[in-house]
Amino acid sequence: MSETWSTRVETDADVAAVREIHLAAFDTAAEADLVDALRGDPGWLPGLSLVATDTGGAPVGHALLTRCHIGEVPALGLAPCAVLPRFQRTGAGSAAITAGLAAARAMGERAVVVLGHPTYYPRFGFGRASAHGISLSIEVPDEALMALSLDGGPLPAGRVRYAAPFGI
Repeated sequence: MSETWSTRVETDADVAAVREIHLAAFDTAAEADLVDALRGDPGWLPGLSLVATDTGGAPVGHALLTRCHIGEVPALGLAPCAVLPRFQRTGAGSAAITAGLAAARAMGERAVVVLGHPTYYPRFGFGRASAHGISLSIEVPDEALMALSLDGGPLPAGRVRYAAPFGI
């Protein structure tokens, strides 16, 4: 399989395919339902739902960034991210995430947080959020909450408030 993926902003025509990606990648519909709920939330930011596509242009991977806050400072939350199982470990997810971070940077966004696998997200520049005074209102392993400065500046400190559909 190709290790070079095309990426683009999700379109209305991709909504069903994106849902199918999340349904296939996870054991429950929770992530697919979350993406659907976020589409109707004020935290949804046009241009920050990215897909990686196969050679025919069909979405095989997805990465979403939505508005959150670190303390009172606007930031982005990276989640959920998913790839169709047959395309996992081919770079499709990394391509979608990289494209999403680049789009966020181009929009002037400054900070991104992610709650995820501590061995995966550092490849994109994420580091332990607690080192910057960033926390959540729920208990998670310290190494699972990570943050990234998109502009090279200092990260804000404070408790992360995600968009309402996240429930935290």
